[in-house]
Amino acid sequence: MKNVGRLGILLLSLGVGCSRQSSHEPVTVTFLDIEYDTPDRLPGLAEDLQAFTQETGIRVKRLPRPDGSLNQLALWRKLLQSGAASPDVYGVDVIWSGIFSQYFLDLKPYFSAELSSQYPVVAASYTVGDKLVAVPHHAYVGVLMYHADLLRQYGYREPPATWEELERIAARIQAGERAKGRKDFWGYVWQGAVSEDLTCAGLELQVSEGGGRIIEDDRTISVNNARTIRAWQRAARWVGSISPPSVVAYDKWDADNAWKSGNAAFLRAWVSDYSLIANHTPPDNATKFGVTSLPGGSAGRADTLGGNGLAVSRTSAHPREAIELIRFLLRKDALFMRASANSEEPKEQELHDLPEILNPYPQLAASRRRPGLVVTRPSIVAGVKYEEVSRAYIRALHSVLTGEETPSAAAAALEKELMQITNFRVRSPSN
Repeated sequence: MKNVGRLGILLLSLGVGCSRQSSHEPVTVTFLDIEYDTPDRLPGLAEDLQAFTQETGIRVKRLPRPDGSLNQLALWRKLLQSGAASPDVYGVDVIWSGIFSQYFLDLKPYFSAELSSQYPVVAASYTVGDKLVAVPHHAYVGVLMYHADLLRQYGYREPPATWEELERIAARIQAGERAKGRKDFWGYVWQGAVSEDLTCAGLELQVSEGGGRIIEDDRTISVNNARTIRAWQRAARWVGSISPPSVVAYDKWDADNAWKSGNAAFLRAWVSDYSLIANHTPPDNATKFGVTSLPGGSAGRADTLGGNGLAVSRTSAHPREAIELIRFLLRKDALFMRASANSEEPKEQELHDLPEILNPYPQLAASRRRPGLVVTRPSIVAGVKYEEVSRAYIRALHSVLTGEETPSAAAAALEKELMQITNFRVRSPSN
């Protein structure tokens, strides 16, 4: 949090400086980039910003952000509430639209054509009422990555489609690899730490068992039910069996590192069309990896929507130039995707039963079944209360994973807490 404070002071000082920029100097648009540390997935962004300056004469100062979604949320809130003239353009997490709607311009009048090409579930995540809070930029979705070489070696032709299959296959591969001396090998790694990723992992389990979306669109709460409790029991069973005991402290990078080192058969991961095309490196000791929808339960498969949009601050000193930058970045992404439309699927990567919003190689679409549901977190319906909602959910599920609470006790306590936070009613069993 000290780093967050220091960065906030730096950005606030930049905002004051930009507001006094001389009319004789080139305009500088300040861009607070939520994807600043992802050069592997966005290899061309720095070049794109340089090209924007060459084309328009508008300079861009790209600013980093702190690690961790909760730290990022704290910094964004600090800056926006200050009313600073800078940053001008904010990268906005898909779950922040309801929290920060009042601080951003309505971009619908400027990007109606771009919206028409978006999947409805993506566009809706950045829309509050009739206001387009941010323009969808990169849509990520939760997926299952699998070590294709090991899958074939142990006699499996396809990745698991259900949680039962995942448990069985992961346990078999884990036992086999440990028998070969790989004592640090695990069947399944995922994000179990106290972070927003745990809300996503829990939501996928809960929805796939028919337990609801935490808060439904009709403002009813759905957590304290037998299906959700069963989903939480399943996740707790993994800890120390097919997943390391320390998975309860794994954030995104911990899980990714375990996967990249070659010490896991399966990984819950985030991907987008852009990242599938730009980054296809298999884990160590592998020639190929696969990507598929997350496994399903009694109600099917569910993959949580993630990603980010681009928003313009209402107090920006350069709103016209900020909108011009967003339009340029969207155009560059569209050109990249069109250039890749007829590309061959990389030999290091296989795609199987992808979530609906993923279509990196359109010429292969006819051969891909696309089961499952892309599910959104209840950020729009919860609005400014979403952070409290998510923190409560994380605490409850984490207490189950660590054995501090039973699933039924944690779900009952969470239901009461969400009622207090939101003043919403409990979803009846008949709904």
